[in-house]
Amino acid sequence: MRARHRRVVGIASAAVLLAGTAAVLAEVRAAPAPAARGEQPPAYEATCRTAVDGSRVTAYCHNPYPGTDRVRLHVECDAWWDVDSDSAPADVGPTEYAELSGRCWKDVRAVWLTHQPATDSAGT
Repeated sequence: MRARHRRVVGIASAAVLLAGTAAVLAEVRAAPAPAARGEQPPAYEATCRTAVDGSRVTAYCHNPYPGTDRVRLHVECDAWWDVDSDSAPADVGPTEYAELSGRCWKDVRAVWLTHQPATDSAGT
């Protein structure tokens, strides 16, 4: 009886292990393929961090890339009557630093930044 019990437990363990392996393989196959060698994301997005102090928000951005990044700070306020705000775009050139700020009257619900490559409008 004991040998039969061990055999059943062994078969059940193997079945669980195979099912788990199949599930992991399915997830790996469903994951997006990594970028081909030589392809890199656009080299213009500045590295930014945000700080919320009560109702005031400050974003600190530094651009280590050769392209210019146009950054905007977006602040969503918590109260329905409080006006959300978007900062004016700031161009952060190569090796440059920018500081953007915004505020709510009361509490801040969400803060995010948007990036886009700055286009040179010289001569137009």
